[in-house]
Amino acid sequence: MSAGINRYKADLRELFFVLFEQYDFNAIAGKGDYADWDEDTAKAVVKEAYRFATEVLGPLNSSGDREGCKLVDGRVITPKGFKDAWKKLFEAGVKQIAVPREFGGQAGPYALYAVIEEITCGSNIAFNMYPGLAWGAAEVIAHFGTEAQKKLYPERMFNGTWGGTMCLTESQAGSDVGAATSKAVKRPDGSYDITGTKIFISGGDHDLAENIVHLVLARVENAPQGTKGLSLFIVPRIKVKPDGALGEFNDVTVASIEHKMGINGSATCVLNFGENGHCVGELVGNVENQGLPQMFKMMNGARIAVGIQGVAVASSAYLNALEYAKDRKQGAHFTQWKDPKAPRVSIMQHPDVRRMLLELKATTEGIRSLVVKLASHRDQWHVLAGKDDDKAAYHMGQVDLLTPLVKAYGSDESFRLCAVAQQVYGGAGFLKDWPVEQYTRDAKIFSIYEGTNHIQAMDLVARKLGQNGGANFQAFIADLSNFVDAHKDHPVFGKEVQFLSAASEAVMGVAMNMMGWSQAGKIDLVPLVANRFLLMMSQLAVSYLLLDAGVKAEAALAKLPAEHADRSFYEGKRYSALWFARNVLPQAKHHAEVALLEDDSPVKISDEAYGHS
Repeated sequence: MSAGINRYKADLRELFFVLFEQYDFNAIAGKGDYADWDEDTAKAVVKEAYRFATEVLGPLNSSGDREGCKLVDGRVITPKGFKDAWKKLFEAGVKQIAVPREFGGQAGPYALYAVIEEITCGSNIAFNMYPGLAWGAAEVIAHFGTEAQKKLYPERMFNGTWGGTMCLTESQAGSDVGAATSKAVKRPDGSYDITGTKIFISGGDHDLAENIVHLVLARVENAPQGTKGLSLFIVPRIKVKPDGALGEFNDVTVASIEHKMGINGSATCVLNFGENGHCVGELVGNVENQGLPQMFKMMNGARIAVGIQGVAVASSAYLNALEYAKDRKQGAHFTQWKDPKAPRVSIMQHPDVRRMLLELKATTEGIRSLVVKLASHRDQWHVLAGKDDDKAAYHMGQVDLLTPLVKAYGSDESFRLCAVAQQVYGGAGFLKDWPVEQYTRDAKIFSIYEGTNHIQAMDLVARKLGQNGGANFQAFIADLSNFVDAHKDHPVFGKEVQFLSAASEAVMGVAMNMMGWSQAGKIDLVPLVANRFLLMMSQLAVSYLLLDAGVKAEAALAKLPAEHADRSFYEGKRYSALWFARNVLPQAKHHAEVALLEDDSPVKISDEAYGHS
């Protein structure tokens, strides 16, 4: 099966606006570890990533979806073209942009990496799962590993010589990671015999790299019960000698691969460790019972990556729908709908299609801005750490606070927006002839893996709101309040900025009530309201950032001559901000009203009253 044509689309002008105009890339470029970076270099890297995505990854997206992965003689065979794309990806240096220099990377800013990840994800999400997981696993070893482990594993995983995975889930455990039963028995030489079965392992096996390094959660003998008794082990598919040479097979077998709704080019595996008693692993950092804190570094990175996946797929769905709407002619203009002789116009001229397109445009731009804001906070933390610890702590606090919003809102909206894009196409959107039906199928998994979105909501309300004594949440609200004070009389956005203030008060009100419920013994209300709270806080954050972008765009627009090519771009930023503030932001106040009704019907209704299946 040959590769198809590229359908991936990105608006580089929009990506450059977020990086260089809304979030001042130049504020961190040229400083510390980012000394070699400047705006021109970053733009060149983004353009090269886009070229690679459209020429190499994009044409494999639909063919990889149709072909899927195969399990042949115990090994996963990826779709045709994937192996060559893997080689070219690392030759081009696309994945090494943000890798530290000590591991062979270019030490680029995380905000730039986030934009490049959007491009590679959007062009072929299934393919990008493989290098993305290797990157995350390498980061864990680079951070927590012993000096010998740091020397042996990360660089080979960062540069594509070896792949990587994280192995948490077991059939009886699911999201209840503490119920995992995989075992690790210490051997005389300090290594461990590993036994157990892990399910839903993305990239658990493939033919792209010469080895795959699994990070496996398992329980050592006499370890505490629950999550506190889990340890993290480096378990390569093929044993690795101290000099990096490969040895014998390490008894990691593929029991099966899943047949899925989407991301069919990504192998989701059931892995058996130690079926024959010959699987050996080494403890990450030589520290027992620290597996979950160590794995959380990868999980938090993966949750941000899922938000990037969400906006990547939704954005390409929007741009494809926009192109279709401009080309497809159907019906007369709405001002002439009674005239049987009126000429047909493009469907983009119909008000409801324009409404859907603006919803797609505004929401994808808002989620992208949220992603890059988080990434910019991480860059500022990196630059300030050890120099101004108070400011560094503020920036890392914002990274922590925004992570569940990026993951959950980015993924929920991605699936919904892809469906909206299908609606723009009408009946054609349901056909495989067009890319949006695959985008919709691929996007559904985003709200499920790397912690379901209810887990993200509970992380937000139970941990992140109170983190650092509530300082992180208070700092976010203070930043927003400062924006409101500065722009409440803005000639274009003044009324919408006042909407923002009212929504902020509603969000704070629900946050305070959730604290009260916990103290009053109404603890069941917290998980019942958690998803709604995450949604309303996300709507608040996205509207804030769209209005911030709008204010900056208006300032830029005022300086341009009448015929400048950028005028229409900045006009687009204006209407993205206005549409979202008028149509979505008011929902936050409604969500607050519903939350404060304290409806506990789902826990009051008996199991029997739900009905009989």
